[in-house]
Amino acid sequence: MRSVENPKNRFEPAEIEWEDGEAPLALLHVHEERSKTILSENDSPDLGFRFSINPYRGCQHACAYCYARPSHQYWGFGAGTDFDREIIVKVNAPELLREAFARKSWKGESITFSGNTDCYQPLEGRYQLTRQLLSICLEHKNPVAIITKSPLIRRDLDVLSALAREARLTVFMSIAFADDETARAIEPGAPAIHRRFEALRALAGAGIETGVAMAPIIPGLNDKDIGKVLQRARDAGARHAFRTLLRLPAEVKPVFLTRLREARPQAADKIENAIRDARGGELYDNRFGARMHGEGARWLAIEDLFDLQCKRLGLNADRDEPSAGAAEPSTFERPGPQLKLF
Repeated sequence: MRSVENPKNRFEPAEIEWEDGEAPLALLHVHEERSKTILSENDSPDLGFRFSINPYRGCQHACAYCYARPSHQYWGFGAGTDFDREIIVKVNAPELLREAFARKSWKGESITFSGNTDCYQPLEGRYQLTRQLLSICLEHKNPVAIITKSPLIRRDLDVLSALAREARLTVFMSIAFADDETARAIEPGAPAIHRRFEALRALAGAGIETGVAMAPIIPGLNDKDIGKVLQRARDAGARHAFRTLLRLPAEVKPVFLTRLREARPQAADKIENAIRDARGGELYDNRFGARMHGEGARWLAIEDLFDLQCKRLGLNADRDEPSAGAAEPSTFERPGPQLKLF
């Protein structure tokens, strides 16, 4: 990796648009890396996709609950503030994707962007790796699904609209809270909630299939927001919705609990107990098939509320289990002259 000591000014309006109070407080260090691979293959039953792309490691959104935090330790960084400010950029991601698409073994399966960290985090405004990768997917008509918190995605409406027409595209906007204040306390570097709904409306207005990811649901904190989030998402044109329960693996647990106690000192114990109620008395269950879902009366009530609201609003009307990158026939084509016998 090559450390970039003085990256281009992240406040330049032409590259990244910040609202007052949205810029991260931590000093940012950027590390450029030439990766060996760009496509990650997943075999977990908890996730609804097989292949994903993450052009960035670490995330400036600094969400206290991010389950990707422990993976940052593989590169010698910490899972706390290092995850928020020591960002690794895979500068050769576009050439790696071209190489992957050129292999005969690639069958054109859907690729999910942001399976680990947000592909539209602020540094994308400078590096434009996600835009380049999406353009390559468009060139090959490879199906794509995107999960993001960032209105920066609106910059790429031209590429995204073409992908929706020529191949297949679904964009899920990740919105776990109904108001900006609560979100800012738990997701201090992420874009404001109202800007995410604006982005969702713009995407739907451009003819792109959209959904809302209420992820994670934190019992005792944002389960009360389910109806409001789903209603606003539907009003913005979303057609699908999914939820996940808060995951607190390994080093994520102290990061989240510390942030929670700082942000909600009076309610922290109550919220922690509510999380335990949904996890059989524990804060986390690492078993495959159980990590994204809970158990017990409280979680069943949350699931029922979510499903009833989706039914009321007509969300997920055309499929039972919406998930980014669901298996469908591929539109993938290798560009250039094709030798045809018939």
